[in-house]
Amino acid sequence: MDILDKVDFPPMIRVRQKFNPIRIENVQGAILGQIRALAPELPIRPGQSVALACPSRGLADYPLIVKSVVTGLKELKLKPFIIPAMGSHGTATACGQEKVLNDLGIAESTVGAPIRSNLEVVTVGKTKEGIPVNIDRLAHESDHIVPLNRIKEHTGFEADIQSGLMKLMVIGLGKTEGAKRYHQAILSYGYHDVILSGARTVLQNCSILFGVGSIENAYHQVADVGVFKKEEIEGRERAFLAKYREIKARLPFEFAHVLMIEEIGKEISGHGFDTNVVGRIGSYLGPDPEKPVVKRIMVSDLTDKTNGNASSVSTADVITRRLFNKMDYQKTAINTIVGAQIELGKTPLIMENDCDALRVCMMAVGLTPYAEQKIMRIKNTLYLDEVDISQAYASELADRNDLKIIKPARSLKLDKNGYFSRFGDD
Repeated sequence: MDILDKVDFPPMIRVRQKFNPIRIENVQGAILGQIRALAPELPIRPGQSVALACPSRGLADYPLIVKSVVTGLKELKLKPFIIPAMGSHGTATACGQEKVLNDLGIAESTVGAPIRSNLEVVTVGKTKEGIPVNIDRLAHESDHIVPLNRIKEHTGFEADIQSGLMKLMVIGLGKTEGAKRYHQAILSYGYHDVILSGARTVLQNCSILFGVGSIENAYHQVADVGVFKKEEIEGRERAFLAKYREIKARLPFEFAHVLMIEEIGKEISGHGFDTNVVGRIGSYLGPDPEKPVVKRIMVSDLTDKTNGNASSVSTADVITRRLFNKMDYQKTAINTIVGAQIELGKTPLIMENDCDALRVCMMAVGLTPYAEQKIMRIKNTLYLDEVDISQAYASELADRNDLKIIKPARSLKLDKNGYFSRFGDD
């Protein structure tokens, strides 16, 4: 494009961040031990069915966690099966939601329990605001329900209960019909109140056997996993969220002129990338985080596992033609419509390749000379242990014991089509 400046991209330094490495060495043992300890208190009889509600996120050790819970339930002589608890994901179809789980490694052959996917819902009560509460019909017809999810910060609001078991019991178990209604209610009452009142209604009116929650360290490893009694789910989720905030991944610096993201996807985050990491929510439902401050964000690609769902890509400033060509308009539209945040379905500026996208971003940050711009490059917002930073950050490295240079300043490699080498391949 003729109007683009002939920008000389600054050399990039690869640094490795040092995060808290806390992790569970034996995930299966931890889960089975807690289920066995809780067993005497559970209101169960041999042969009863249990719907294990599983989300659409790429949890660390996801198949192992699910298999461990299945094994624990079978030890209690119960009959577990898997249900997708993911609102409108998977094109809001039963087979689409089963495929989402399959793509994440969840199948009868890997976890030991069949998947039963269905979009029908049953109304189990109303919230204090008068909002009908729905749950998956198959879950309601089972003898017990076990919600399972990763606990972390939500990409759209700030509170002491965010993304985890409480949200899964409302929006996930509510399937498409429930998710649509809840997100409409969120526009009136806010995320936190709708999730809390909805989840409390489910807990009060449904046979929740126990909940299984995990948190992950910055290396995408299971840092802790808990089997929560029904009456303790809300309190334990708060405690796990607080612990997660202490160990979560962050960008190495709190300011950037440009952030380059190689890939986004729904298995990484509901917004495709963690908005708390990049400091930008992109929705009027909540203010952006105070830190970090990133002037421009470019995104290069979609993950394979997102299957074309590019919901919330609008939060970026510039995307590549490659990403745009992979977008599934129907999946993206369904997700944004059901979420009642249609602004997240907008398409950012599209440039032909990484080279042009980066040029545009660098031209749109102000009067800072190109050679002095602070630029960071990441694979995605789950993997932040290694980050590329421009030489403008070099003077700040001396005082950072948590950062180690693993590749000296070098030029990023471009292929013949103008795309940078994959992160880690350069």
